[in-house]
Amino acid sequence: MFRIIFPVLACLCLLFGAPDSGQAAPTIIRFSHVVGDDTPKGQAALKLKSIVEERMGDRFVVEVYPNSSLFDDDQIFEALLLDDAQMAAPSLSKFTVYTKSLQVFDLPFLFQDLTAVDRFQKSPEGQALLTSFTDRGLLGLGYLHNGMKQLSANRKLSVPQDATGLKFRIQPSEVLKAQFAAIGAEAVPKPFSQVFSLLSTGVLDGQENTWSNIYSQKFHTAQTHITESNHGLLDYMVVTSVNFWEGLSSEDQRDLRAAVEEAIAFANDLAGKIEQADRQKVVDAGTAEVVQLSRNERNQWVEAMRPVWQQFEDGIGRDLINKAYGANQ
Repeated sequence: MFRIIFPVLACLCLLFGAPDSGQAAPTIIRFSHVVGDDTPKGQAALKLKSIVEERMGDRFVVEVYPNSSLFDDDQIFEALLLDDAQMAAPSLSKFTVYTKSLQVFDLPFLFQDLTAVDRFQKSPEGQALLTSFTDRGLLGLGYLHNGMKQLSANRKLSVPQDATGLKFRIQPSEVLKAQFAAIGAEAVPKPFSQVFSLLSTGVLDGQENTWSNIYSQKFHTAQTHITESNHGLLDYMVVTSVNFWEGLSSEDQRDLRAAVEEAIAFANDLAGKIEQADRQKVVDAGTAEVVQLSRNERNQWVEAMRPVWQQFEDGIGRDLINKAYGANQ
């Protein structure tokens, strides 16, 4: 009897198909970034993963790939456009190829602190920059803080002349090239994943970065001095592709955007705390001397670098520069 029933059931399953659960598999969101989990960006990615898992796990699954384990700086935009990754948070410097306006964030000594940065990014002008390159297939979902940049080298940097002739690693950015040219130094664009090795082997003399990146990537163990210059900003933009985003329902867009905004708010609140904590960890490690600038010394750096603003005014726009600078008030 059973020998007859089982073949019949098998035929019915083939004919009518297996029972349908009525629910599609969750959409995979690969979030690729180049820094450690313990940095503000790393924390934002993990927070997003947690929020999505808790509130919309039946629709999305976020997979986080830190430390360039999936794609590095030079690969991520192509990966987004090819749907090999669905979300990333490249530094604002990386978007220059898509819009010159975002060069405003690279201008040296433009922002006094992250409070001023936040004020500008939340302004209508700052928000408009998030969608300024949708015609190139990318969409910004929000700004993510890291912190203010410091200068490190195997030489004490107290005044601009101390940097003359040195080679500094930078992100690909014409503004950052001009910034170092203004103090007689050479800027060398290199992927973030290579910086420690290049510093350790002496191929490069120095670099600029935030305290969280300096500590998490152990740059302080490869450099003898770190000047607390706060000369520039290292922030990111959480970005996706237009094709991926437009392929979502309006409900999914709404819920996912809310999750991204919450993760960003969480990480941005942490950014200042991490910045100070990691600064202290660098000091406590004692492997590099942290150099404090006097007011006179800092003014010399400002006077040397600020002419870069005018050099890039035509591409960025004077009004946008003025708006950003006005956020310091």
